[in-house]
Amino acid sequence: MPAKRSSGAAGGKGPTGRAVSSSTYLSGTQARATFLRSFEEHGHERLPSSSLIPRNDPTVLLTTAGMQQMIPFFLGQEQPPADNLTSVQKCFRTTDIDEVGDASHLTFFEMLGNFSVGQYFKREAIAYAWELLTKGYNLPPDRLYPTVHPDDDEAPRLWQEIAGFPADGITRLADNWWGPPGASGPCGPDSEIYYDRGSELGCGQADCAPGCERCERYLEIWNLVFMQFYQDTEGNRTPLARRNIDTGMGLERLAMVLQGKNSVFDTDLFRPIIDKFAALAGTRYGENPAHDRSLRVIADHGRALVFLAADGVLPDNTGRGYIFRRVLRRAVRHGKLLGLEGPFLAEAADTVIGLMGGHYHELVERRDAIVETLEAEERRFGQTLTVGLQLLTRELDELAARGGSEVPGEVAFKLYDTHGFPIELTEEVARERGFTVDRAGFEGAMQRQQEQARRPDVFARTREEDIWTDLVKGLPATTFGGYGATAGSSAIVAILANGRPVESVSAPQDATLVLAETPFYAEAGGQVGDTGVIGAGTGTFQVNDTKRPIPGLIAHMGTMTSGSLRIGSEVRAEVDATRREAIMRNHSATHLLHRALKDVLGEQVHQQGSLVAPDRLRFDFNLPRALTVEEARALDSRVNDLVLGNHAVSTEILPYREAIATGAMALFSEKYGDMVRVVRMGPSKELCGGTHVAATGQIGIYLTTTEASVGSGMRRIEALTGLGAQGHLRDRSALLASAADRLQTSADSVVDRVQQLQEELAEARRQLRKAQGEAGREEAGRLAASPRVVRGVPVVAAVVSVGDDRALREMGDAVRGHLGSGVVALAAAIEGQARFIVTVDAELVQRGLNAGTIARALGERLGGRGGGRPDSAQGGSKETADLGAALAALPDVVASLMG
Repeated sequence: MPAKRSSGAAGGKGPTGRAVSSSTYLSGTQARATFLRSFEEHGHERLPSSSLIPRNDPTVLLTTAGMQQMIPFFLGQEQPPADNLTSVQKCFRTTDIDEVGDASHLTFFEMLGNFSVGQYFKREAIAYAWELLTKGYNLPPDRLYPTVHPDDDEAPRLWQEIAGFPADGITRLADNWWGPPGASGPCGPDSEIYYDRGSELGCGQADCAPGCERCERYLEIWNLVFMQFYQDTEGNRTPLARRNIDTGMGLERLAMVLQGKNSVFDTDLFRPIIDKFAALAGTRYGENPAHDRSLRVIADHGRALVFLAADGVLPDNTGRGYIFRRVLRRAVRHGKLLGLEGPFLAEAADTVIGLMGGHYHELVERRDAIVETLEAEERRFGQTLTVGLQLLTRELDELAARGGSEVPGEVAFKLYDTHGFPIELTEEVARERGFTVDRAGFEGAMQRQQEQARRPDVFARTREEDIWTDLVKGLPATTFGGYGATAGSSAIVAILANGRPVESVSAPQDATLVLAETPFYAEAGGQVGDTGVIGAGTGTFQVNDTKRPIPGLIAHMGTMTSGSLRIGSEVRAEVDATRREAIMRNHSATHLLHRALKDVLGEQVHQQGSLVAPDRLRFDFNLPRALTVEEARALDSRVNDLVLGNHAVSTEILPYREAIATGAMALFSEKYGDMVRVVRMGPSKELCGGTHVAATGQIGIYLTTTEASVGSGMRRIEALTGLGAQGHLRDRSALLASAADRLQTSADSVVDRVQQLQEELAEARRQLRKAQGEAGREEAGRLAASPRVVRGVPVVAAVVSVGDDRALREMGDAVRGHLGSGVVALAAAIEGQARFIVTVDAELVQRGLNAGTIARALGERLGGRGGGRPDSAQGGSKETADLGAALAALPDVVASLMG
């Protein structure tokens, strides 16, 4: 054990009765506020937490550290709001997700941090940390132990000067180094601060010290990173011109220490959530180890899901959406273990929001969307989980009976593919019963299925890819010159016809041409390929589409319409300019729409896919509900405001990281090179390789035509711009004028006139129904007055004239009311089909008459069907010609039933 610094601190008891020396109990909320206030008093500017969706960094799925939003500042790519900063960052890590449920592991956590961009360094960082821990949080100095890197002689000297630690009281650990392993970037030593939780948690070994892996006595609570070097790809380090400070302290661990708890789950950051779930399950935390584990899982996962949903992460089968789905499904499974059958995560979401909404206001603002997302996904998975668990339990029972130890990969895949049961849950359930899962076999089955799905065209596609790959070996990359022009001269460098390279092509052959340089845009990023003409004096080639079959090559697909062309021919390439201009209007409009969606709905909205065609644009985005009327109007208004602003559209080629640092939006689904193209128009800034208008005013007008769901948590907008929007509005205007003319009113009064006609129609229908009712009652009285008597039973059978099934039933009830005890069968031709009803008095049912049997007999005579209860039945047929004859035979049917 390291030597202690001298201290006169007195001992005391925490809320659990465990000794915590002289520390003062603070709630998690108080600990968070104390941290921020302390650094603000030391001249740091507070930054709000960034989203769990990393800002414009598609290389990572979720924010995992407090310094993630600081990287552009440290790299000099972006100007910080101040040189000294502090924040509490929302973080999410999945590396230990299968361990969540024990006493310490979490997926979502809060990271307290202070940062300095080229200002203060080790002395100030150590002094600030020591002051806050011992005075701000009143932690006993004799419980705190720093560690340093073995090569760092400055940090231990400063710890001795500032905190009075003897040299042998400071532990040197080789892993006290922060930096990109095997990569280039800023790096440096760090100093971790450990809290001694007491000898009762120790291993009892003489060398037990901070960093001991044998016990849990020493708990790391704060890491001070001193970024003072730049490491190149060879591993060489040179001093940075501006040294930076990056520190991180987990709020949950800090709260555990301040509240004298043995687990983060015992702190006030978790116990209200745990107690809520326990109450829903009818259990108590601390009474059953298995239940306690499940409660810890759903407390962590429930909290994490609320924050993910608030930041716009929605369930999906890929990317961060899959993380959401995996976490939710694991939580639901542990809810099942607790006996929670119905949706429970959404119900408990308000507990999380109430606990943390004071600091994270987005939770309160987006409460309805959070609950809606959780409830919909939990309901969707509930049935899947029940069936999957039953099948897996049966498989594990059979495996145990055979003496096996591993679930076959094919079985795991069938659970996933047929029943939607996640492989991770299969592994977890199997592990709990002492089995493993053949993951390699699962992956193999998955691959075979994917190959099977692609099989119809796999050979042709592979053959074509091979041809293009061989072809490009001798060719330079195609130069695209279409950003500033739609026509240009070039030379043919390759021709493909009938799936093979050829020297020349003649009309009317289909072929693919490759030019040295082209103004034709190849389909990419949602924008369709250009069409147009490539020609020379010897022939003309109609381009029907343009694609990139392999990277670096632009291929023009089409047909020779006249003459011939050959490799080496000098040609004139002309894009259909009118079509291209329409595409550019739509493409620029998608950028404005993306910006408008974020302005109207929030920054959590992200593009999920798009189509940019000449006649329309399509834009998919994450949202678990339909747009309200007000939101749809605001969206169109915002886009058109940006159009009318006539913002200049500019482009710039930048290194990827520099482009991201400027705030340009990138798509996670896209793969970017080292250099990227940034397109700016007004407040919109995106990475994009497509073609655009010169100024937003050229879009003309933007008009949303449809907004609809295209899957779970996904919406799609289709819209028109320019001439397409004008034509659509002209058509709608003509339609309105035609409607006004037919309604004999003005266009402005169409709505009022329609409402008036609807009211008149409703009144006319009421009057008609009233008249039909009176006529029906009269008819019912007449029919009931002259029944046929069959063996003492009054029988009324007639074809009547009514407008619908309801009127037929009402007339039947009226006849029965007049008749009293008896059998009533009425039929009518309704909407071109035969309908009939049969009623039998209860007394006659006791004597053996059955309305359902009578209805079946009538249905058979009509070539249709009939049936129902003994006292009331109905039926019908597509044929109406034999209604009278079928009803005339009813007395015989009744007689036969009475024997």
